[in-house]
Amino acid sequence: MPVIKSAIKKLRQDKKREKQNDSVRNALKSSIRSAKKTKAGKSVAKAMSIVDKAAKLNIIHPNKASRLKSSLSKLAKPVSNKSASKEAKPTKKVVAKKKVTPKE
Repeated sequence: MPVIKSAIKKLRQDKKREKQNDSVRNALKSSIRSAKKTKAGKSVAKAMSIVDKAAKLNIIHPNKASRLKSSLSKLAKPVSNKSASKEAKPTKKVVAKKKVTPKE
């Protein structure tokens, strides 16, 4: 147990922060589980929001947040190769350029 006044205060702060971080971590885990289970748009969006908040609060690493959001987005809208190939591909417009002649 800390004896110094500042150390006692620091211990109180650390316990409070740990409790807050645990609640965010638990919300994150449960929302990801429910999103993977239901695969509904609203639950996926809610999970992505909680992932962003956790990354913003430095509870999880930003790269982990990106990885989680990527896997969640795959749940929300699965894309098959057949539908991607049927879409019309945009064509490039060819624009004729004027020749520039040097002035004499």
